[in-house]
Amino acid sequence: MEQIQVGDSKCGGGISRNGAVVSVGAATSRFDTLPEDCISMVIFHTTPRDACVVASVSRTVKSAAESDLVWEKFLPPEYSSLALPPSLDCSSKKKIYLSLADDPVLIDEGKKSFWLEKSTGKKCYMLSAMDLKITWSDSPAYWQWVTVPESKFEKVAELCNVCWFEIRGKISVKMLSKGTHYSVYLVFKRASSRSYGFDHTPIETEVGFAGKEVRKTFVFLEPSDTDPRSGYGYSGVSLAAVSRAFRTRRPWMRFPREEVEGERESGGNVEEPKERGDKWSEVKLGSFYIDDGGCEDGDEVEVAIMETRMGQWKSGLVFQGIEIRPVKEEEVTK
Repeated sequence: MEQIQVGDSKCGGGISRNGAVVSVGAATSRFDTLPEDCISMVIFHTTPRDACVVASVSRTVKSAAESDLVWEKFLPPEYSSLALPPSLDCSSKKKIYLSLADDPVLIDEGKKSFWLEKSTGKKCYMLSAMDLKITWSDSPAYWQWVTVPESKFEKVAELCNVCWFEIRGKISVKMLSKGTHYSVYLVFKRASSRSYGFDHTPIETEVGFAGKEVRKTFVFLEPSDTDPRSGYGYSGVSLAAVSRAFRTRRPWMRFPREEVEGERESGGNVEEPKERGDKWSEVKLGSFYIDDGGCEDGDEVEVAIMETRMGQWKSGLVFQGIEIRPVKEEEVTK
């Protein structure tokens, strides 16, 4: 394993980069006697998180770690064309980077938002509801386009009443970071105190590359609750049970409870929504991987969320969009 010594090797601490280990000590050493531009070139090959850690070694290393040479490398090539906040001090590339990590910017005529994962610089996006294909969304009887103060977008989609629920979205792979595992989330909330038609209805999802095999699964759009009629709480329902119900076209809630619980170990459980802390909820729809070689320029990742089999009417949810963000390192290694 490649090792780069920074500071006294007897002191603890360390940062890693693609299998390399960078040891960071509290005392100055041979490393910070190098010319500052040489130190910057070493840090250039690490990550934003590593650059922040190594800056604590000494004043010389801190100056090198905060240089524009280092932080421009962490910025995406298209950063200069983004609509950054007018008040932002653009004299420092690090300040630009931190602004993009903390405050998403609107792109594509306000139909998408873009930001960077702070620790890695990986690209993140949200496709707004306006950027999605929503069946019957042009009919006010079924969907309303409304403005809500907690949304970053001009309009969000409020579901009034449909029996055919279908939302689709796509993004070009060339917009995403190479060598990255991504997760896809639907971001939504209740329009009022309660929605209708989703409380124990599994929703089908598909995530994958256009024209290739996609990964299919099921999610719930209402959080765990107890059905007042049966007393059955659906938290932890297995994917196997729901898949079997769909194959037999039989509501999964009618399966004996012991059958549903007995299949939980097979393929995991159905994903349920979680609160985000920004007045919205999210549910994971799936994941995909962009390899280091990238993909062909025309390749796209497609996402679908639908419930078209049961036929019951549904209402009362507001959809902000579909979020695509890197999987956390600890989740990739599981």
